[in-house]
Amino acid sequence: MPEGDAVWRVAQRLHGAFVDQPLVRSDLRWPNIATADLRGAKTTAVVARGKHLMHRFDNGLTLHSHLRMDGAWRISATTDPAPTFRVHSVRAVLATAEWTAVGNALGMLDLVRTRDEARLVGWLGPDLLGPDWDSGEAAKRLAASPDALGAALLDQRNLAGLGTIWTAESLFAQGLDPWRPAASVPQPELVALADRAHALLSASIQGRPDPRRGHAVYRRLHQPCPRCGTPIKAGTTGSGPQERTLFFCPTCQA
Repeated sequence: MPEGDAVWRVAQRLHGAFVDQPLVRSDLRWPNIATADLRGAKTTAVVARGKHLMHRFDNGLTLHSHLRMDGAWRISATTDPAPTFRVHSVRAVLATAEWTAVGNALGMLDLVRTRDEARLVGWLGPDLLGPDWDSGEAAKRLAASPDALGAALLDQRNLAGLGTIWTAESLFAQGLDPWRPAASVPQPELVALADRAHALLSASIQGRPDPRRGHAVYRRLHQPCPRCGTPIKAGTTGSGPQERTLFFCPTCQA
């Protein structure tokens, strides 16, 4: 599933292509909003909220989408005649006179009044890349979690934007065991962990290379830890549909 930094980039591309331009095409292929017509509406902003995308229009509506595992928004130049996009996985087609965006395999698609966005994303914790970022609040929520630390970081109710990549990298950077109970970690360490996650995602969207020249543990199973040389291991956290794989160093994160 794309993480907060990837979704932020999608929002930036959509915003740059659509802001202040009226829609000339609106095709929403989602059962409860299929008859909605956004033609003529101008985009005021496209923003990311954690892993969610909020496409706001000047008619007071917001198109909310979530990429889930396989979704994507593809942007290309608008052509005449316009393609029909008959692929069954296409969920939305929006176009201005210049650009066309196709939402493929989207996991969520909602059309709500902009003032009601909180109904969809108000439950999220502080956004790692948003104006509401607050490491203290994130640490407070982590401390109250009944889960192991790795699962607590992946819970978007605690902080929004982390997936398995940056969860694993943040825990490694701070030398923390992913399966340690989150509630057992001292508050200053949780604040430092939240700050580390924020720093890693911020560096990613700014295009700054990681000083370790790539991921330290993510998808490096059996390769040597860049810190101590111990082979990297992997384990699962969470249960049922929330089960995820995390990579870690058994020595540095003991």
